[in-house]
Amino acid sequence: MSLQKKGRYMFTLSSFLLFIGTSIVLILIPGPDLIFAITQGMTNGRKAGFYTAIGLSLGNIVHTLAAALGLSIIITTSVTAFSIFKWAGALYLFYLSYKAIKYRKNPIQINVAEPKSQRSLLLKGLTMNILNPKVAIFFLTFLPQFVQYKHGYVPLQMIILGLIFLILSGIIFALLAYFAGTFSQRLLEKPKFAEYANVTAAIIYIGLGLKLLTTQP
Repeated sequence: MSLQKKGRYMFTLSSFLLFIGTSIVLILIPGPDLIFAITQGMTNGRKAGFYTAIGLSLGNIVHTLAAALGLSIIITTSVTAFSIFKWAGALYLFYLSYKAIKYRKNPIQINVAEPKSQRSLLLKGLTMNILNPKVAIFFLTFLPQFVQYKHGYVPLQMIILGLIFLILSGIIFALLAYFAGTFSQRLLEKPKFAEYANVTAAIIYIGLGLKLLTTQP
């Protein structure tokens, strides 16, 4: 990576690649945001899906800045505060894993949406993402695990990671939503497809929770 501090790379290659890989897998796991974007593409056309996806991804800017500021405050407050943050975040990720396993056999629901203007869909996606507290909590527990604390510039690292996640989610969401017409609705509603996706998500959440517990500022 190009960002350095006193001759050291701000991100190690292994941690950066792990972040990229984990982000892509998490983005591809069907969730409310992805399903909403794909639904718009399937029911209202490619452009509708594209603008919805862009709006959803842009909302991550707010969560990234909030997470960067929040983590910076937590770290500078005390070691105890950081420990509480780690345990609370890990428990939340374990809870997500539990829910994914519990509802793994539930088919993914696709609701037909009424046609809307491209601008309103972009704003709808943006608003949905910004006002979703689960996304805010997820960013605060996910991004810190890939920060290289010993290299400093914690808020800057968080912002860079968040922007990378935003770009990845924007590209993936937009492509899937734009070409949603080529996907079979039956595929998303297939019990086995939903089960595999949920089990994969559960494994990742457990791994992230365990990784968070070993994180040191």
